[in-house]
Amino acid sequence: MGKKGKKGSETPCAETFEPLPFEGKTLATIVLLLRSPEEDILAKACEAIHIFAEKGDENQVSLLGLGALEPLGHLITHTNQLVRRNAFMALGIMANNDVVRIALKKIDVIPSIIDKLSPEEDIVVHEFATLCLASLSVDFVCKAQIFDNKGLPPLIRLLSSPDPDVMKNSLETIFNLVQDHQSRLAVHELGGIPPILDLLKSDFPVIQQVALKTLQNVTVDQESCHTLREKQGFEKLMDILSNTEFKDLHAEALLVVVNCMNDSESLQVIHKSGGLMRLMEFVVTPNMPEIQSNAVKCIARVAQSSENRKLLHEQNVEKVLVELLSVGDVSVNTAACKTVFAMSSHLASKDSFRDLGGIPEVVRLLSNDSLVLREAATQALSKLTHSNQLNAFAVYEAEGHEILVQQLYGSCPSTVANSAATLGNMAGQEVIRCSVLSHGAIRALVEPLKSRDTRVLVNATLCLAVLACDKEARAELLRAGGLHPLVNLLHTDQKEVFHNACLAINLCSSDVPAAVEMCKFGALERLQQINQSATHRSSFSRLAMMSLLNSNLSVKYSLTGHLAPTDIISDGFYDTGKAPAGQRILTLKELSEQPVNEQRPVIVVNTAKAEALDVREVRHSNQSEADTSNKAGSRITRKKKEDDKRKEENQNETPQRKPWKMMEDVFLQVLLKEAKESIIPLSDEREQCAALARLVSEAMGGAVEMEKLHEVPWLLHLSELKFLLQSNVVPIGLINRGIYCHRALLFKCLADRIGMSCTLVRGEYNRAWNEVLLFNGNPSRKEQSSKPCRYIVDLMHQPGSLLKASTPAALQYQTL
Repeated sequence: MGKKGKKGSETPCAETFEPLPFEGKTLATIVLLLRSPEEDILAKACEAIHIFAEKGDENQVSLLGLGALEPLGHLITHTNQLVRRNAFMALGIMANNDVVRIALKKIDVIPSIIDKLSPEEDIVVHEFATLCLASLSVDFVCKAQIFDNKGLPPLIRLLSSPDPDVMKNSLETIFNLVQDHQSRLAVHELGGIPPILDLLKSDFPVIQQVALKTLQNVTVDQESCHTLREKQGFEKLMDILSNTEFKDLHAEALLVVVNCMNDSESLQVIHKSGGLMRLMEFVVTPNMPEIQSNAVKCIARVAQSSENRKLLHEQNVEKVLVELLSVGDVSVNTAACKTVFAMSSHLASKDSFRDLGGIPEVVRLLSNDSLVLREAATQALSKLTHSNQLNAFAVYEAEGHEILVQQLYGSCPSTVANSAATLGNMAGQEVIRCSVLSHGAIRALVEPLKSRDTRVLVNATLCLAVLACDKEARAELLRAGGLHPLVNLLHTDQKEVFHNACLAINLCSSDVPAAVEMCKFGALERLQQINQSATHRSSFSRLAMMSLLNSNLSVKYSLTGHLAPTDIISDGFYDTGKAPAGQRILTLKELSEQPVNEQRPVIVVNTAKAEALDVREVRHSNQSEADTSNKAGSRITRKKKEDDKRKEENQNETPQRKPWKMMEDVFLQVLLKEAKESIIPLSDEREQCAALARLVSEAMGGAVEMEKLHEVPWLLHLSELKFLLQSNVVPIGLINRGIYCHRALLFKCLADRIGMSCTLVRGEYNRAWNEVLLFNGNPSRKEQSSKPCRYIVDLMHQPGSLLKASTPAALQYQTL
């Protein structure tokens, strides 16, 4: 038998798996491979996902749907550098998608990303890690997470990276972060300003743009501005502005320049280094309109403080601005007008603009088609003419007031407000005011008075108050229907509007028709409410109310029960009795049109003569009640016959409503004539008072004993007159059975007409009296006392007696 071979010596080696080439044909398969334990497969899977994600947003959303985000978030911390790098590349591309970004916030990946910004990490990892942060930092929550996880220090360090993409991504992330105050301070404290300044010299415009935008945000803080100046940042900015190759950077560079010049200390430093002069030269250098207008806006922002305006004035900025007003570009003109407005807060600048011929240039811009430019031009003129009569006259000479009146019809509230303010500033001069009024300013102001814009109302009412100094202006306001919206402004909650409205009402009240019209619209009732309020009343409301009352004595007497010696009763005065507070007092026309009622009659004063006055009946002092009633009745009957005859004559004519006219009072005319003839010749004031008192008493039924006062049938007499007249309005001359209130009114009426001074005071229970001031002693012997005494004139019991005020006799006459 042959020997068998020795089997023990042939032990098999350990089994090994030969590498298997693999080809993934579906995206889901590749995503599954992200969980593989093999580094090579992980690296290739991440690379494949990166390539797929780069092809578009839809691919990125598909990857999110297949669950690729979470494993990628873990793989960025993998120990294998290639896996880590490819995972960051895939994640960085996907993070640009808004939907992916929202999902990425939920997996708390920011700390891991920041951790990989260390210097020893691969530069590609830096690129895509910063790309992730740039995408995430647009979200407020992510910004806070980056800041809390101390992401700013490594980002600032990476601004000096040799890779431009890393610099760009890091800078964009910092730009997003410095929108918040705490990050702005942190960038300054961490020394971030110098490396950002260095990026202004980058060869890549996009990096320069983002660097300027970041500086614009950072330099809002004064400490950062100080650091920027120390690092010659302003000089670097001016170098950019001086270089025509960097025109695309000029707009952002100018905004940083403005921040550097906001405070006066910085401006002084920049001025000493010649920076301000360089800025002026840049402004006047022909440039792109957008850049030039931005440069002018910089000066406007700098001019917000008084110290800066003074320094700009010393640099003759007014000359530069006047030149820019003539530039044929709307944006430059607009910016120049706004800067003129800002600089006009400096008094010397106002004069400089006028001397340099700037005002006609601004006036010329009022006719431009641009609404924005017209708004800026009117704003500039409003400031130029404020408290400056020479500038106001310069606008007038340039015929600017004509255009400004037309601007009041505009649709832009700001333009309307500025135009009204300018016209108000100009109208203080009479020559200009007359010209402004001749161009229809009053009618143009009516619509602005209805505006809901506070500035429009403030300036329109103030302008109206200035223009209302002219009598014709007040008449025009009445004709144009402007009194109603003016009265409505008494209901405003805006204090300045209310005060200006009160001033305008005060001036308009000097014309009786205007005062009556405003009372008709409820001005008095509203002012009464306001003046009764401890919180709302003011000197303006009291002034307006007193002016209204002084021009409407009928209402004044009804509300206050007192007429001063200076309150002269004229034709059309009527007494309705004491009116409750807050109740509107009807006009005489309205009262005349009411049907006859049982209320007390309205006593009216009218001494005017009709066109054909026939005075054939003279009223005698001993006239009986029946005689007077018959005369009144016969006169009324004759009047009715004449009216009926006119109606018949006009029956075939087109019916037209005739204007209302007051009833003629022939008997009052006779009394007035008698008073002039018999009382004015008397030399002694006491005798004049006594004679007039007797005349009034005789006309009203004679003396009445105190005990028999109740026997006077005055109520029946007045009721008969109302019935005969078929009206609630009774002329005072027809009353021949009058008591205190009727006699006191007649005395005041006649005294005012013959030049005697007296008051009219209403008491309780139909009492009323007149008070006069008389000197004691004999005037012919020059024995008058130096101080006059007050006396109550007795018109009832002992007509002609003078009762010293506050004595028992006077008090008995005044009270029941």
